Amino acid sequence: MKVVDMHCDTITHIASAAKKGEAPISLRENTLHLDLKKMKEGDYLLQNFAMFVSLKHHEKPLEWCQYLIDTYYEEIKKNEDLIAPVFSYEDICNNKKAGKMSALLTIEEGGVTKGELANLRNFYRLGVRMITLTWNYKNEIGFPNRDASNPPRDDRMPNTKDGLTAFGKEFVEEMEALHMIPDVSHLSDAGFYDVAAVAKKPFVASHSNARAIWPHTRNLTDDMIRTLSEHGGVMGINYEPSFLGDEEDKLSVIVNHIRHIADVGGINCIGLGSDFDGIDTNESLKDGSYLPRLEDALYKAGFGCEEIAAIFYKNVLRVYKEVL
Repeated sequence: MKVVDMHCDTITHIASAAKKGEAPISLRENTLHLDLKKMKEGDYLLQNFAMFVSLKHHEKPLEWCQYLIDTYYEEIKKNEDLIAPVFSYEDICNNKKAGKMSALLTIEEGGVTKGELANLRNFYRLGVRMITLTWNYKNEIGFPNRDASNPPRDDRMPNTKDGLTAFGKEFVEEMEALHMIPDVSHLSDAGFYDVAAVAKKPFVASHSNARAIWPHTRNLTDDMIRTLSEHGGVMGINYEPSFLGDEEDKLSVIVNHIRHIADVGGINCIGLGSDFDGIDTNESLKDGSYLPRLEDALYKAGFGCEEIAAIFYKNVLRVYKEVL
């Protein structure tokens, strides 16, 4: 089954190792959760590569994000026999015909734009097609559910008061005008509904699960799931153990999240958003080569072939076709 994954942090590890002068990490083959060899084994069609920036740990977030993007393109260039960047839906189709996997460039932390729409437009020119509006710090766009600047934090207490700023609403409107996809993972509950009120096109929660199954603020409530579905959006199942639940068999828990989301929002709002290389290792899905295990688990749980295809790649491709 082909795989489209909306979120991984692999490039951050590659870039950080290079910047620190450590042993180089190759996108082609490495010991991380994700590399091109594992992606081939997992039958990947497309991987979103997130440029993750922590506002706390980088004094110059814009410049660090640019360095990450340069690293991304250099790794793609080194491996152009296996993978190519995409900027539109047509590019995905062309890569598939050429027998290559696709890479889509995203940013995890809208604060790298420093409150300037000009920076947003420049990131679009660099090939960015999706932006996670916040990470775990407030920025010029809005507020997160988990504010890491004020520990200790309660991961069961969402922020239902602070949403998008006035600039944040302009930001989402400009993203849509540019044919970029707003990503509400990490955003506060209030911010989610602000995006829903502003957005005229589908938006995504690239790596979030169902809060009714596990009450973590990184997951979406049933009402959020319905709202996202009504907008034609998709949420990507996150493999992080602490977002899934206490059960030891994490594969069956992932299936439970998927079943619940399908019951609440319909099968068409579910995708994959592993968060590989940004999470603790999930022993059930250790790396990108393990995706056939999830396919088998869904079959055993009673999902049909077309339903699994929708979850694994078709739903996200629908959004890309409509927005990009």
